Amino acid sequence: MEADPLSVTFAALADPTRRAILARLAQGEATVTELAAPFDMSLPGISKHLKVLQRAGLIEQGRQAQWRPCRLAPEPLHNVADWVGQYRRHWDQSFERLDTYLRDLQQKQEHPKGDDDGNDSSRPR
Repeated sequence: MEADPLSVTFAALADPTRRAILARLAQGEATVTELAAPFDMSLPGISKHLKVLQRAGLIEQGRQAQWRPCRLAPEPLHNVADWVGQYRRHWDQSFERLDTYLRDLQQKQEHPKGDDDGNDSSRPR
C-alpha cells in the first residue's frame, strides 16, 4: 500500500538533518558537497537523506556539467501548511478563551472582592 503524499512529506520532515537541509536550500540551490559541509556525515549518508527528500517531492536535483545542484521544491510544504491551517480556527478560539481567562484573573487580583467601591462589606460595622 502506497502512503499518501502528506504522510510521505511528514516522514521526510521528521528527521532534523533533512529539515536542516531544507532550511539551507530555502536560501538558494546548493551542491551535495555544500549541503554535506555542516554535518559530521559521509556523502553517501547525505545522499540517502536527499533521496528521501526527493521522493517526498521536497527537493529537485538538476545537472550542470559534473555538478548536481539541489533546489527546494516548496509545493509539498504548501500542502502541509494547508493541512495545519485547518486547525488554526481551533487554536485561535483556544487562545481567545485563554486570553479572556487571564484577563479575568488579572482583574480579580487587581480588584479583590469587596474593594470595588472602597468599602469592604466583609468588615463588621
